[in-house]
Amino acid sequence: MATGAATVSARALDALLTQWRSTAPAYQALADRIRLLVVDGRIPVGSRLPAERDLAARLGVSRTTITATYTALRESGHLESVRGSGSVARMPTHAPAPIEGASSGFLDFSKATMPAIPRLADAAVRAARDLPAYLGESGFDPVGLPRVRQAIADRFAARGLPTDADQIMVTIGAQHAIALLSRVILGRGDRALVESPSYPHAFDALRGAGARLVPVGVTSDAGWDVDGLEQALNRSSPALAYVMPDFHNPTGRVMPADQRERMLALASRNGTVVVADETMAELAIDEVDQPLPLAAYGPAVLVGSLGKTVWGGVRIGWIRAEPDLIDRLVRARSAGDLGTPVLEQLIAAEMLGEYDEILAVRRDHLAAGRTRLERALGDAFPEWTVPHVTGGLTTWVGLGAAVSSQLTIAARSEGLLLASGPRFGIDGAFERFLRVPFCYPEGETDAAVAALSRAWTGLGRHPFPQRDALLADVV
Repeated sequence: MATGAATVSARALDALLTQWRSTAPAYQALADRIRLLVVDGRIPVGSRLPAERDLAARLGVSRTTITATYTALRESGHLESVRGSGSVARMPTHAPAPIEGASSGFLDFSKATMPAIPRLADAAVRAARDLPAYLGESGFDPVGLPRVRQAIADRFAARGLPTDADQIMVTIGAQHAIALLSRVILGRGDRALVESPSYPHAFDALRGAGARLVPVGVTSDAGWDVDGLEQALNRSSPALAYVMPDFHNPTGRVMPADQRERMLALASRNGTVVVADETMAELAIDEVDQPLPLAAYGPAVLVGSLGKTVWGGVRIGWIRAEPDLIDRLVRARSAGDLGTPVLEQLIAAEMLGEYDEILAVRRDHLAAGRTRLERALGDAFPEWTVPHVTGGLTTWVGLGAAVSSQLTIAARSEGLLLASGPRFGIDGAFERFLRVPFCYPEGETDAAVAALSRAWTGLGRHPFPQRDALLADVV
């Protein structure tokens, strides 16, 4: 093991092992939990696990139980004994069953994303022609090129929210924007309201800023828990609230206008800065009566990007906020990066100039993908609940049993990568759900459903646990 590799203490591992016990033998339940944490990446590959004696004392189990646990992990290839380094987390080296047409044998459905829009290459050529005009400058741009900020502001205005360019900051994608806002708004120990389920990397950014998360429920059938939202704002007075009111990831729900008004009024009363993630906001599939952007109903900070609409490889996002907050963000930005790449901003300007046409292409693609996935899942898994969504990239499937993490592991053995339900919750919730994207080409969707069917059949040979198993989130 390389010098300086991480060590997971017994205390740290105990914190990750929330409610690991089950009706299975203790060593098996513990091994299953640790195995899933390794696959998920929450225990980094190459890190050293606690000594058997330390972990046994921390968990209140016998040394024999921990010895059997580590033995099971070694046999499955998730642990290796290294002389002088103890027990080290590993990933099994055996290859998955190959899926035709998938690179490296895997189909990666763990990400809700689309291939690049076909016109992107031509836009990049045009942007490169414009680049010489900027080469005499430093190239460090912490706020964004004026033409790009204006194009983003114009896009907001076209959606019914008048916006000035000085209310815009250009970032390196939406995740960068969320992390930067978290650092500037939150102090260590502050509370942050989040939806549950929600975008897991937002959880990471908020926790990275030292926040204590306060969850509020969102469901595919009922939407937001309005009473819970009101109670969380009034009782916790969170410093920040992270929400996704448009085609919520993963449920696909859209927050009604009256709920938007009520939430923002309560947030303002409690001194809470509301940050709305709009990365899915313009991915409507059906003709729906979609509300205006959240900031049209009260004070709110908006985050967006081109990652879901144009291509994830164009790392351009933005923040819409009042100029004083934009100034604070610019001053704080240098601690993490020194600005957004100029060439990518020029590509973004080209893309924003034809954004309506891009969205029309994406809408047709997503409509076909949604129809195909809903039909395929309905045929293959009649016992599942597959919600019909009106926009976004994913559906939040109800499995009818608390087996999401187990199913995800089984699907991996069939060459299919998926994000299990607990990946979108806090502390292991949502084992009865699975996020499935419908944004992939039809051949890949068919292959993914076939692999998922094989994995489900394999699980069916063993009794499903009659409990809400709190296993690790798997990506």
